[in-house]
Amino acid sequence: QVQLVESGGGLVQAGGSLRLSCAVSGSIFSFDAMAWYRQAPGKERELVAVIRNGGNTDYADSLRGRFTISRDDVKKTVYLQMNSLKPEDTGVYYCNAAGARLAWWAPSKDYWGQGTQVTVSS
Repeated sequence: QVQLVESGGGLVQAGGSLRLSCAVSGSIFSFDAMAWYRQAPGKERELVAVIRNGGNTDYADSLRGRFTISRDDVKKTVYLQMNSLKPEDTGVYYCNAAGARLAWWAPSKDYWGQGTQVTVSS
C-alpha cells in the first residue's frame, strides 16, 4: 500500500514563503515523475511543478522562478519551496506520483495525496 501525505500548508501573508512536503509511505519500485498540483476554489486542478525520475524539473510558466521542487530519495519525500507568495497562489496543493509501479511486473498507476491547504492573504 502506498500513501502520499502532504504537510506544510497554512496561512501566510503575501510575499511570504512556505515549504510543502510530501512523504511517501510504502514501497514504490519505480515511477515516472513526482509532481505538485493545485486547485483554487472554483477552478480546475493545475500542474504546479514536476520532477522526473532522472531529476529533471519543470514548472508552470507563471510560477517559474518563485517555486522550486526537489526530492530527497533517502527520506522518500518531495518538497515544494514557494517564495514570494501571492493571493492567487491560494488553493489546495496535491502531491502526485505518476506512473508508479509497486514491482517491476506490476501495472503503473498514479497516486495522490489528500492535499494541503495554502492560503495567502493580501
